[in-house]
Amino acid sequence: MPAARPWTTDDDQQLRDLAAAGRSVRDIADDLDRSKTAVGRRMQRLDVQVDRTRTLAATQANVTDAKSRRAALEIALLGDAERLRTQLWQPHRYWDWGGKDHEFDEMTADEPTPTDKLKLIQAAGVALDRSLKIAVHDADGGHTEAVSMLDGIAAAIAAAADQMPEQDAS
Repeated sequence: MPAARPWTTDDDQQLRDLAAAGRSVRDIADDLDRSKTAVGRRMQRLDVQVDRTRTLAATQANVTDAKSRRAALEIALLGDAERLRTQLWQPHRYWDWGGKDHEFDEMTADEPTPTDKLKLIQAAGVALDRSLKIAVHDADGGHTEAVSMLDGIAAAIAAAADQMPEQDAS
């Protein structure tokens, strides 16, 4: 492994300029041909900050997209559970391929066998359970609204305190 390249004052200035231009740590590391870890440590040593608003916005967009995809999956799993449950009481086609003559046989029963009904119920239960787990994962239980309300109350109290006349301490 080659020895680490020492940082020069030119490297430090280029690091400051790139950070001031709003570049990410990854981009700066690529431009300076250094690792992200080395750039991050040097930035910390030089007390250089990068603007993370783009990263934050991208992360929030990814979180929102993932939540939307989970909601679609939750609905699809509920549909799967419903379809599996309806199969319990519908005619069921059984087939077999084999025997000494390697023949294909099929028959339709009025309903699935008890064993097949058990498997259908288990599969429907799994689909329903996974759907509910997604719902619980994405539920915040009203925490967002509560925090927002408390922030509003705190701001109102601060504004009211600013409007009050000052009292004499004597």
